[in-house]
Amino acid sequence: MKYGARNQITGKVVAIKRGDVMSHIKFEVPAGATMASVITVESLDELGLKEGDSVRLVVKAVNVLPVKE
Repeated sequence: MKYGARNQITGKVVAIKRGDVMSHIKFEVPAGATMASVITVESLDELGLKEGDSVRLVVKAVNVLPVKE
């Protein structure tokens, strides 16, 4: 499958919080950082994701909002 996003990171599934419709998945990425994704329960089931799985995270952002603190 070809992706339009060029930013790809290898990660490991560390937690899955399954809801009625949506699921929240946390990933550990290099340097000990974490990332998260929200996908439908249907997509979670189709992917067959479970804790400990290695995945490729394809990141495509349409907006980047800088915030000065």
